[in-house]
Amino acid sequence: MAPAHGASASASTDSIKALAQSVAKPAYRRLLIAEPVLRRAVPVLILVFLITIATGAAVQIRDNHRRAVAAAADELELVAAVLAQRLEIIALAAAPTRLQDEVTAAIGADPMLRDRDVFVANAAGVVIASTPPERGRGRRIAELAVPIAGTALLGRRGSVVESTLAEGGRGFVTLRDLPAPLGRMLVITPAANATAGWRSDTAMTVTLSATTGFVVLILGFAFHWQAMRAREADLIHDTVRHRIDTALNRGRCGLWDWDLASGRIFWSHSMFAILGIECRDELLEFEDLEALVNPQDVDLAGLAAQIADGQTRAIDRAFRMRHARGDWVWLRVRCEIIRQGDGGVHLIGIAVDITEQKSLVEKTVAADIRLRDAIETVPEAFVLWDAENRLVMCNSNFQELYNLSDSAVVAGTSYEAVLAAGSQHVVRTIVAESGATTGGRTFEAQLDDGRWLQISERRTKDGGYVSVGTDITKIKRHEEKLIESERRLMATINDLRNSQQALQTQARQLSELAEKYAAEKTRAEDANQAKSQFLANMSHELRTPLNAILGFSEMMEARLFGPLGVDRYDEYCRDIRESGQYLLDVINDILDMSRIEAGRLRLDFEPVDADRILGEAIRVVSKRAQDKALTVTSCIAPEIGLVADRRAVKQVVLNLLSNAVKFTPDGGEVRVHGRRSGDDIVIAIADTGIGITRQALARLGRPFEQVEDQFTKSHQGSGLGLAISKSLVELHHGSMRLRSTLNKGTIVVVRLPIGGTRKPSAGIDALQAAARRFDAALYNKDREVATPIRSCG
Repeated sequence: MAPAHGASASASTDSIKALAQSVAKPAYRRLLIAEPVLRRAVPVLILVFLITIATGAAVQIRDNHRRAVAAAADELELVAAVLAQRLEIIALAAAPTRLQDEVTAAIGADPMLRDRDVFVANAAGVVIASTPPERGRGRRIAELAVPIAGTALLGRRGSVVESTLAEGGRGFVTLRDLPAPLGRMLVITPAANATAGWRSDTAMTVTLSATTGFVVLILGFAFHWQAMRAREADLIHDTVRHRIDTALNRGRCGLWDWDLASGRIFWSHSMFAILGIECRDELLEFEDLEALVNPQDVDLAGLAAQIADGQTRAIDRAFRMRHARGDWVWLRVRCEIIRQGDGGVHLIGIAVDITEQKSLVEKTVAADIRLRDAIETVPEAFVLWDAENRLVMCNSNFQELYNLSDSAVVAGTSYEAVLAAGSQHVVRTIVAESGATTGGRTFEAQLDDGRWLQISERRTKDGGYVSVGTDITKIKRHEEKLIESERRLMATINDLRNSQQALQTQARQLSELAEKYAAEKTRAEDANQAKSQFLANMSHELRTPLNAILGFSEMMEARLFGPLGVDRYDEYCRDIRESGQYLLDVINDILDMSRIEAGRLRLDFEPVDADRILGEAIRVVSKRAQDKALTVTSCIAPEIGLVADRRAVKQVVLNLLSNAVKFTPDGGEVRVHGRRSGDDIVIAIADTGIGITRQALARLGRPFEQVEDQFTKSHQGSGLGLAISKSLVELHHGSMRLRSTLNKGTIVVVRLPIGGTRKPSAGIDALQAAARRFDAALYNKDREVATPIRSCG
């Protein structure tokens, strides 16, 4: 082993050549020259920088405090001026008894006084209102704040002074005079509220300055520590005195010593033997080494630059070098940088021939790739665990089955960690068979998402085990479908048996119901015939005396045979006639409703002009509308015709118009609209009457139903008008809708088909229901029918 050459200061032209070839040498030389100056200047610069930061922070904090106080004083003056104007208006306009309440309300509801205290005193200087209201009431306003002597006036107008508050602490105070009966107003802003923003900014400034100084100090300490280490390295001037002189030829190792300053390389004899080069004692040049190294594996010039810049202190790389016979030899070089006391930098290490290892690794990698490809092509989920339950390898099917990320299936991961990383867990296990003799088992497992797996596990010779999972979800679902089909079949058989028994029971019940239906049908027909006979007899019995009553009352009212003698008899005759006429109308409505519900009303369909019928109906009710000072307006399209029963349509319109006039107060309005909409005629009647509640709307349209009861009603009527109108509209295959608002009015919309035909008569069930409703309504209507009869009597 020979010592390193070319490290002394008296280097010859070879050293100059090496310096020209090394890209890192100029920078390193400049760094050595500038390093002492920087080492002494950095502490001074750090101290100056810290003093500058502290001085700037102090000046900024003081200036910000002055601005915060000035801004708070200006804002306090502005708030006091606005509040004084508001209180001046209240003092001049408010009643003496309401003065205190209005002042309290004025200062208590203002959001700009949220962080301020306001005290309003009377002419005697006693506080009568404050925020909060009970805070200073009854105290003298001079006691609440005492100005601090020697302080300057603040604010643009100089009306704000810093004072000591009665409740403790300091604050900014302004005092304003108010007109009588008020005296003065004191507005206080606590110093803590005025300088809250300044304190926050000050804390931030101090924190940033301290942090910056601390970081700079740490950087200075790091620089000093690094400089100390550099000086220690400069003091190391003992070079390596002994080199390893014996090359382990059997170990295929070689020794390197690269002097970066001169670019010369020392090789041991074994290094020449590895490359098949004739051994020589002279040092190699950088160009000789660069010619032997494969440029695709390592960049020697770049590596030298990194070492010179201090980016690396050791090298452990594998690269190829050309053998004398022309092929490549793989070498693994492990080197360390050694800095000598005279400034020389050496890269010393060993190189090991790893050509056989590289060949073996390539064969192992190829075999591993083939094994992994084979496992990956397996359609089942495959996983291999070692003896300590750590993951060795798995395929993508296993990873997808348990939703595992790439980081969770790294070799060496424990079984528990892999199980915890998966989003699919086993919820049920069924043991299919056990292989105790072979050291394995087979079982079925169900995952969270409902899939089924058949898992086969077998032990390996090293104590681990291999697991293969097959997706048998389709087979399991097919088995479940077969079981479900069998269950449904048994249930269907039971249902058929139950249905057969139910049909036999229903047959007996239908037979009984048929007998009952025949009996009820006979009773309904008898009841309907009896009701019709009763109504016919009642109409004859009631109409005959009513005609006589009406005729004789009209003769007496007309004085055909001379005067009655007393004027009150004229009033009695008029009352008798009106009561008899009302009773006759009620009886006619009852008979019409009876015929409609019995299905005996016959309609004569013919072409009808709806606009003409609406005009006639308006003329009929116009007299009653004029008596109540009602405004009747109409908007009727011309020549709107339909096929209908003229008398029925006119009765519907008259009933609706009469109701609108009857229930509209004096001075109200009734509007009539008529138009064609598609295949229908739409008639709408709106009024500004008393209206109908939502609960009453559901009852209207049924016989004898009225909004008012017998004790609170203010309008006469049988309650059959809407029921008759609705029934007549439905017989024309039409519809009638009501919309009403209490005390605002009602709108009735009738829609009739243009070419309507008569509906068939109602069946026996409808006839029975109509007879029951009509009988009940007729029973409940006896009072209203009896009233005009007693009047006539």
